[in-house]
Amino acid sequence: MKSKGKKKEELDALKKELSEAKNLFVAQFQGMTVAQDAELRHKVRETKSKYRVVKNTLAKKAAEGTAAESVSKSFDGSTAIAYNASDPVSLAKALTAYAKANPLFVFKAGLVEGRVINLADIAHIAAMPSKEGLIAKLLFFNQCAGTTNRYRREWCRSQSGCGAETGRRAKEISRLGT
Repeated sequence: MKSKGKKKEELDALKKELSEAKNLFVAQFQGMTVAQDAELRHKVRETKSKYRVVKNTLAKKAAEGTAAESVSKSFDGSTAIAYNASDPVSLAKALTAYAKANPLFVFKAGLVEGRVINLADIAHIAAMPSKEGLIAKLLFFNQCAGTTNRYRREWCRSQSGCGAETGRRAKEISRLGT
């Protein structure tokens, strides 16, 4: 049995982590084996997130005064929390993929950027591209748009260089063709 001092340290540590976490997913893991739990922990760590099995009373007390307090009513039964401060998409992807492969892992609640989300929204978040993927797409589109605009500007300059003469020739050619 833990001493009061150890319990207080554990509570303070969890409260600090929850206050820093902007994204949090609460799940039920009842019936999972140790190997399945270790696999999940590994996948969550790959996303630079944390995964913890918590006692409900400890989690409720630690959540007081933090954004996680809004999902604290879901701290009942066998409870695990996965959280990070930066990227909800990568964490949601890892957890959703794991939940599809292991039906014993069930979402109870979610918190993204400090706001409570519906359970159905977790799948939508997991379907989004990662932050790095979005940045890459933005840079790609920006580069494409810049290239296209450059070619358009060059074409316009080449056309305006001929002035009205080009317009007259185009009209003559169209008349001869009809």
